[in-house]
Amino acid sequence: MTRSDWDDLPASEREAITNQYGQIKDIRPADSGNHADIASTVIGEHGTVFVKAARKLPEKDGPEVTSLRWEAKVNPFVNEFAPRLLRSTEVEGWLVLVFEHIPGRHPDYSPGSCDLDLVAKAVHLLQKTSPPAVVDRPVTMRWHGIGGDASPMSGQALLHTDINAKNVLITPEDAVYFVDWAFVSHGAPWVEMGQMIPWLLSAGHTPASAEKWLHQFPAWREADPTSIDQYARLHTAVWTRRHEMVSAEWIGPYLADVRRWASYRGVLE
Repeated sequence: MTRSDWDDLPASEREAITNQYGQIKDIRPADSGNHADIASTVIGEHGTVFVKAARKLPEKDGPEVTSLRWEAKVNPFVNEFAPRLLRSTEVEGWLVLVFEHIPGRHPDYSPGSCDLDLVAKAVHLLQKTSPPAVVDRPVTMRWHGIGGDASPMSGQALLHTDINAKNVLITPEDAVYFVDWAFVSHGAPWVEMGQMIPWLLSAGHTPASAEKWLHQFPAWREADPTSIDQYARLHTAVWTRRHEMVSAEWIGPYLADVRRWASYRGVLE
């Protein structure tokens, strides 16, 4: 999606942020993500925050606002893993979320990278965390309407579902944070690993080396291979459909990696 300019935000909200964090010295738009009209690091004289905002539609929430509402709802329960939500405001047709700023860099997912160990440690902790009651969205919803049985992916584990490198921050102290919780769900714990595979492949892994890396996670190691095959089948089907319907440039390469892994597992027709 095309980002809006900071000046598109209502003047009253820009003034409120300035009053709290000081005269704005710099605004740095995020280099990725597509779930908000504005997603920027805002550097003020007295503090730095990360602001996500989206325009509301006249009669109902659009997908961007819906995503931000979901993030705001879940955030208090995942502060061990996510930047804290400091403020949520609805003003003049906008929903605005202000998060604490986490100084950090995105990890390198390439084979042999030391960052993989740091990310793995954080994922291990996430896998041990029970979902709060507010996470009432089953991960199986993402395969609704595809026509296959998604029940093998059901479960009660807390799933971020989009741990790509752009959604991970590593601080100078090697602490790991996950951002963009727009698709947090509950489901079978191994689904989290499956969702990471295309991102590992795009970073240079082979399907075999990606699965070898995932073998360190008990949920993946102990999962029924036929369930993983079914996941690979449905994941390929849903992204094939999205590629036909959505023109975003990143979907084509992503689908190619999804298909490469599905082919490796022998589930493509």
